Amino acid sequence: MPERIREVIAFLAEVLAPRAPLTVIVDGGDHGAAASFAARLAVAFPPSARAWTVDAVLGLSGPAGGRSDSALNVLEPAADRVIVYLRSGPRGRRTNGDGERRAQVVIDHHDPDWPVIRHVHPRLADPERWYLTESRAFFGARAADWDAKFGDDLPAYAKAVETAEPRPGDLALDVGCGTGRALPALAAAVGPTGRVIGLDLTPAMLAAAKDAGRDGGAALVLADARRLPLPDAVAGLVFAAGLVQHLPDPAAGLAELARVTRPGGRLMLFHPAGRAALAARHGRALRPDEPLNEDNLGPLLTAAGWELARYEDPDDHFLAMAVRAVRSAQ
Repeated sequence: MPERIREVIAFLAEVLAPRAPLTVIVDGGDHGAAASFAARLAVAFPPSARAWTVDAVLGLSGPAGGRSDSALNVLEPAADRVIVYLRSGPRGRRTNGDGERRAQVVIDHHDPDWPVIRHVHPRLADPERWYLTESRAFFGARAADWDAKFGDDLPAYAKAVETAEPRPGDLALDVGCGTGRALPALAAAVGPTGRVIGLDLTPAMLAAAKDAGRDGGAALVLADARRLPLPDAVAGLVFAAGLVQHLPDPAAGLAELARVTRPGGRLMLFHPAGRAALAARHGRALRPDEPLNEDNLGPLLTAAGWELARYEDPDDHFLAMAVRAVRSAQ
């Protein structure tokens, strides 16, 4: 068994097995992926825990070939039941949005040899137990090819920085900077009297930014967006591309971004594709509970100490600009 699979299975067994007796349902996956994953979980669990798989066509079946009378009922959340959903299959193919919505554990399984945990319900495990390791596993494996896949996005980043209007002499932060695609535009905007810091929690992403020469006008810092190594109220602009939706607690993340921003400073949340276009690219539908939904984002920003000033979500980009409120967040 590949080491990455072993790590994920061991973590799930550690988190779930103490809750036995428990039914663990593995949903999603292609070409027997759910059955294979469930079988590995079953081996890791004690006999009192049961690992099952779900086949969308044949109904509910287990490692021994049993079948439930009601697959629909067993796929609803319950105290003695945990649903593990595998995101997999060709990019752009519509996946089972309801299956992921119901799941307490979501795993990126597009590469079956490199599964990565993307969500664990807080009642099962505190994010401190999995978020940092799994995020680095997810983005670290993609860092080397990131610019080759998304290099055409550079003009969109430059336009987003222009829209954010960094001021000469500002301290501008790019939080979750990845390979640093916004850093040159930020450095040019704040000028020689300003300062730019790119922060990311994945060493491989920062290495790719350096290899691309984007550290010339910016400092690169290894840091978790949830705990930025900066004093209060120092930044004039925080740029965050594709960050908030990856945080286990978006509200807490937005509050941390507010902490390091001076009153009147700005926050630019950005992605070079609109939410609907991005969801379609990943083969899923938008859900009303997503944090970047305007109805949700406005209250989240307000509670964190921001005032939403601009919101755009056409197919070719997403941006939300907010201003740091003069009053403190309550």
